[in-house]
Amino acid sequence: MSLAACGVACRFIFDLWVAYFSKPPALRVIFVLAFERWECFEEGTMKIVLLDAHTANPGDVSWAPLEAIAPCEIYPRTPVAETVSRCADAEVIITNKAPLTREIIEALPKLKYIGVAATGYNVVDVVAANERGILVTNVPGYSSPAVAQLVFALLLELTNNVGHHARTVREGRWVACPDFCYWDHPIIELSGRTLGVIGYGDIGSAVARIAVAFGMKVLASKRDWKTSPPEGVTPASIDEVFAQSDAISLHCPLTDATKHLVGERTLGLMKKTAFLINTGRGPLVDEAALAHALNSGTIAGAGLDVLSVEPAKAENPLLTAKNCLITPHIGWASYEARVRLIAAVASNLRAFLDGKPVNVVG
Repeated sequence: MSLAACGVACRFIFDLWVAYFSKPPALRVIFVLAFERWECFEEGTMKIVLLDAHTANPGDVSWAPLEAIAPCEIYPRTPVAETVSRCADAEVIITNKAPLTREIIEALPKLKYIGVAATGYNVVDVVAANERGILVTNVPGYSSPAVAQLVFALLLELTNNVGHHARTVREGRWVACPDFCYWDHPIIELSGRTLGVIGYGDIGSAVARIAVAFGMKVLASKRDWKTSPPEGVTPASIDEVFAQSDAISLHCPLTDATKHLVGERTLGLMKKTAFLINTGRGPLVDEAALAHALNSGTIAGAGLDVLSVEPAKAENPLLTAKNCLITPHIGWASYEARVRLIAAVASNLRAFLDGKPVNVVG
């Protein structure tokens, strides 16, 4: 080992010794790593494996921020059965949606760090990782502008039916029309209407700002209001949001408490003219209940970028439900968001190697 590498390692271990006693829940994992397996920090000896690189980077952005840290083995996709063999010598794994179960984690003795290239980290058995002294990080906030933009792309399609009318013009209907215009569905103004936001974090607050710019009133549900909401935003209970909103946008985390938050009871509280938008997590919605509500006219429409199982299953009732717009989980996927994502994944790893981890989960 070079003298410089020894110096970095010694400083790293000293910092962790202090951290061990000051913040044990978050940093004892790294402390253990430092004493058991810090030899991989020497330049050129660490191996990074990217399990499912294609979605984040189908070829239009660069992995250079990660490749500057250590050699990377980059796989577009990884079947679960091949994860262990591909990662056998890896100290670092980067995953977006490729699952890392307890069985897989326990079969990888060299693994020290898991970087989730996403905000949600339910693909990783974090408990199993912590038991092994493996740190897990995620990337919050990188996609907020892109997701907020998609919320309104879906909502505006529901209120204006731009896609439908553009198709009818291509089919020649306007050319044959006896009038200078036509429309097949009511055109609904957002100004003066109420948007309900459930989950008022980075994305929820970005959505609220856009809504206010449209002239909408905003009801927002949040677990804890530590500061007063901005002008145009009114705190409300979840039931108040469902009952009073003309459109509802979901941005809360998926937990045992929020699974199927949108179900028969809460859908029954909504106005018959209301729309539901979900760009958050698929299991927030009871899909059978939502399909029934759409088909029976309990609510007016839905715009969804996420489903409970992805890719979608042919038997999902929402695929054929009335006035249900579904996009294939594209809210996070703008070019700019993916550049930020890759940079943040690399920054998380560098922070870990420097002994000052950020965005630690679990």
